[in-house]
Amino acid sequence: MKKTYLMIFLMMMLVMAGAGCSSDETEMKPQAGGKVELTVSAAVSLQDALNDIKKSFEKENANVEVHYNFGASGALQQQISQGAPVDLFFSAAEDEFDKLIEEDLIEEKNGIDLVGNDLVLVVPKDSKKGIGSLEDLTKADKISIGTPESVPAGQYAKQTLENMNLFKEVEDRLVYAKDVRQVLTYVETGNVDAGLVYKTDALNSSKVEIIATAQGDLHDPIIYPVGMINNLDHAKEAKLFYDYLQTEASMKIFEKYGFKNLK
Repeated sequence: MKKTYLMIFLMMMLVMAGAGCSSDETEMKPQAGGKVELTVSAAVSLQDALNDIKKSFEKENANVEVHYNFGASGALQQQISQGAPVDLFFSAAEDEFDKLIEEDLIEEKNGIDLVGNDLVLVVPKDSKKGIGSLEDLTKADKISIGTPESVPAGQYAKQTLENMNLFKEVEDRLVYAKDVRQVLTYVETGNVDAGLVYKTDALNSSKVEIIATAQGDLHDPIIYPVGMINNLDHAKEAKLFYDYLQTEASMKIFEKYGFKNLK
């Protein structure tokens, strides 16, 4: 009888040991063969260019998968400041980027001013308002710009209107948008008579006409800095993508979409 109990006990121990090994092997497999996932928070105006860059990067780096979180730079900066799990931040404004440096979330040496942009006035293709310049915005009933507090393009638009002494005159006609793409959509659909957007966004739309480009001295320089967030779980892979954004191939993609090379 004792032998029988002993045999049963030994068999149970073997089964449990086997199950333990199987569990350990299952847990190890994703670490050994799984992809490293990177999260990049980026200004929505970069969407088309970054999607192209993602494709070429992942072809060359099969073990890394890039996920984007597109939005207004101000909102993205606040998310990161509040602890959102992000590997890189690609802003459409230096001040939002600098806030993360001040908060010790990005080291200055791990960031670079990569590309630039222009601010342009757009109207619907079939517009009959007779808007032929920035000064003609007084002819518009509704004008869309990004919310200045969180959308860099909105900040630049407000600065432009203020420096042209137009802001107070058109303030009650302004329709604020959550990001520059929403401004473009309002113009494309005819919900507003005009909008101030980045040149890169306007160039990719067949439904709007570019009327004028705001002179550089009317607003702060439109600079897009990118940098790595501190204390990363995947610092090696983040650096790989950070460096890839600066390659000649990536810069050509940015230029294809109308961005200025600031390297």
